[in-house]
Amino acid sequence: MFKPDFQRTDLLIDMIARIEVARDRILRAPVVPRWEAELRSDAVARSAHHSTSIEGNPLSLQEVTDLLAGRDVLAHPRDRQEVLNYAAVLRYIDRNFLGQAREITDETIRRLHALVVKDLLPPTEVGRYRRVPVVVGVPATGEVVFRPPDWESVPDLVADLVFWLNGPESAGLMPVLEAGIAHYELVRIHPFVDGNGRTARALASLVLCQRGFDTKRFFALDEYYNQDRASYYEALRAVDPGTRDLTEWLEYFVQGIAVEITRVERRVQQMTTLYNLEAQGQQIALNVRQIKLLDYLRQSKGDIANHEYQSLFHVSKRTASNDLAELVTHGLLTVEGAGPATRYRLSLRNG
Repeated sequence: MFKPDFQRTDLLIDMIARIEVARDRILRAPVVPRWEAELRSDAVARSAHHSTSIEGNPLSLQEVTDLLAGRDVLAHPRDRQEVLNYAAVLRYIDRNFLGQAREITDETIRRLHALVVKDLLPPTEVGRYRRVPVVVGVPATGEVVFRPPDWESVPDLVADLVFWLNGPESAGLMPVLEAGIAHYELVRIHPFVDGNGRTARALASLVLCQRGFDTKRFFALDEYYNQDRASYYEALRAVDPGTRDLTEWLEYFVQGIAVEITRVERRVQQMTTLYNLEAQGQQIALNVRQIKLLDYLRQSKGDIANHEYQSLFHVSKRTASNDLAELVTHGLLTVEGAGPATRYRLSLRNG
């Protein structure tokens, strides 16, 4: 019987409180439908990029964004397939678990894996539990992190996890804790020959979606793990194999959600400011690049030049000029200097 063990530390309690406050602000914020759609698309691209990047996929975030938008990306077919597969997993979660009181089953987990490794593994290994021993390691260094259970015990261990996920004990937990526990336990079991990390991260996203935490699908939790992969693997390794005390792992996991939800909250607050300006009679319809720029300038307290905008968002000089000119016209940016020395800064009313 699976029974996770952890302590409710001050750090966990504090992080969960921060998460709930930020989440409430996000859900209450007046964001126009077009911006909501762009936030969701952005979250899918970032999730697909960062979850596959953890495993060594070389595609940049911009290349992933282009690929998911149907644009041609010059890359190895396997690298493209990994990204497309992860995006397909996220769509599957949205279709089948968003706003639905649907149980997570053994078939659910095998379906997640089948989508993750579609056209990447032999058919005999797609969505099927391993029948060989495996080790968990860091791809970049080859370091062994831990050795999962024998393959003979995999079906029973997954069944225990599924039973817990659908039972009263997990229902009494905050969704972020349940997601973190599910993430770790699936990594520990390592039920498949490959794709376990991506499947575990997808399962965590599914739990948050199913439990009504990520109802708008704005979050990309994988970004936190990918920014410091060593810390991600260290947090997984920190769980004592004897006691299986998940406290340290859950502190890391919940802190990651707090970082991501705070980032999303800043974006939504920026959109709310624009929404309020529209309500005052100013017709402002910005694209995601422009919204990201305003957030970037607000955080950095700095300014930006046209060529820096081009590099930051991977756009042409003409597109950068148009984007910046619109922001100036709406009174959101001010211009300093002229010619090649021109720089753009947040206007006082928005800084």
